[in-house]
Amino acid sequence: MDINGLQKLTLLDYPGKTACTVFLAGCDLRCPFCHNSELWGKAPAVMDDGELLKFLEKRRGLLEGVAFTGGEALLRPELPELMGRIKALGYPVKLDTNGTHPERLRRLIDEGLVDYAAMDVKNSRERYALTCGLESMDPEPIENSIALLKEGRVDYEFRTTVVVPLHDEASFTDIARMIDGAENYFLQPFTDRDTVLYKGFAAPTADEMQRYLEIVSPHVKHAAIRGM
Repeated sequence: MDINGLQKLTLLDYPGKTACTVFLAGCDLRCPFCHNSELWGKAPAVMDDGELLKFLEKRRGLLEGVAFTGGEALLRPELPELMGRIKALGYPVKLDTNGTHPERLRRLIDEGLVDYAAMDVKNSRERYALTCGLESMDPEPIENSIALLKEGRVDYEFRTTVVVPLHDEASFTDIARMIDGAENYFLQPFTDRDTVLYKGFAAPTADEMQRYLEIVSPHVKHAAIRGM
């Protein structure tokens, strides 16, 4: 299995743990504000799964977890087997997902292969396709993934990257309904980078972020702004 990127040490990607982050190419969305657009399609491999496992064997006792991100890692059919081998080394596993494949997510949870899931909730249902760079989009898989994580069988968070001009108060009124009763929700302001393919996007003001937080907070157990 090709591994398309490896951050050998992160204190941010896996809450409460010193971890490494594994990047996998391939994505079914085309969010115009994406930081990892180079991973949308095929991308060069930096190593294979065997090399990754050797790296993790050497880091046992130093690293406390492994985070998978993309792209959309659930698109890779080899992922469950690799996660199982990593779990056998004693590592907790975190998954970042866009929520478009609830049945694949359910399999990982049912088989005990994921310990923490972070799901992006891109926008209100009305603006979901626009925010994902698609002409149209069925929101049902997103809603099914939200419902699955809210069962609480693994630790999880929902999160939204807040982008001007894609989000406004109406966005968060609907997001609050979508995730009502959730454990954790984070808003994070957009940050421009060279890997963002499209121009015209900006971060909201601190006051706007606070207002969005106030809209969502009554609907979740813990909500916060991250990265501001």
